[in-house]
Amino acid sequence: MKFPGGMNMQSMMKQAQQMQARLAEEIAAIRVEASSGGGMVTVQLDGQKNCLGVKIDPEAAGDAEMLQDMVQAAFNEAARKVDEESQKKTSGMLGGMGLPPGLI
Repeated sequence: MKFPGGMNMQSMMKQAQQMQARLAEEIAAIRVEASSGGGMVTVQLDGQKNCLGVKIDPEAAGDAEMLQDMVQAAFNEAARKVDEESQKKTSGMLGGMGLPPGLI
């Protein structure tokens, strides 16, 4: 089956697989950092939302409940940033395929 531009289904599938692999690599390379409590807690995540590091100001260690809230807030913000960066990469890559607007 031929598509506009002379591409056949097999070549389109191969191109899609290559793009998917490249996108997975780009997402894996994402690194984000988010802080809470005025910088008392900082969380670093990668593109798969694996925690790469946590920094806690010693002053925050005195109040366990407050510390828990700050870690949670920093992690949630970092996860939001990963989603945002992943979406940018996905949209950028898929946008280059010439798909109709609204399809992605």
